[in-house]
Amino acid sequence: MHNTISRPEALELLKKYNKESFHIQHALTVEGVMRYFARETGNGEDEEYWGMVGLLHDIDFELYPEEHCVKAPELLREAGISEEMIYSVCSHGYGLCSDLEPRHLMEKILFACDELTGLIGAAARMRPSRSVMDMELGSLKKKYKDKRFAAGCSREVIASGAERLGWTLDELLEKTISAMRDCEAAVNAAMAEE
Repeated sequence: MHNTISRPEALELLKKYNKESFHIQHALTVEGVMRYFARETGNGEDEEYWGMVGLLHDIDFELYPEEHCVKAPELLREAGISEEMIYSVCSHGYGLCSDLEPRHLMEKILFACDELTGLIGAAARMRPSRSVMDMELGSLKKKYKDKRFAAGCSREVIASGAERLGWTLDELLEKTISAMRDCEAAVNAAMAEE
């Protein structure tokens, strides 16, 4: 796995197509989560690549929501992104807006965590601390079971993502809370500069 552009170039590319702070924060969060999982799964040498895929995974979503994962290859190719990275980016939409199945561990983690970071982020915003730092698995599970809460975050995708990884749902929730704790300060600092 190799990068074809630097992180500053990837961030610039993201911001070329995404102006909404919500979308930028989500991209930065998923980047941080992917970097954490790269280290945690013994893939630290590919941390930059994992992070870059996380950062760019929704590149086309703000401007082309109806063509999500369909428009992305075109935008990424224009920027000189490798076909390998384009596949990884688009595989997170498998079964929803892409027919590219997550193959590598990194792609399976992105598939499982993309929706979940949205749900955890929404749950964190409801807390007095507005943070994941003091979030417990039990309180997250209550929110997860309430289908009306963060209704746009697909429980089916999250559950199927855990299954693909061979993790229980609790393991996926717990690990993703840890991953978001790991990057929360950096994401908040980056968003303060926006």
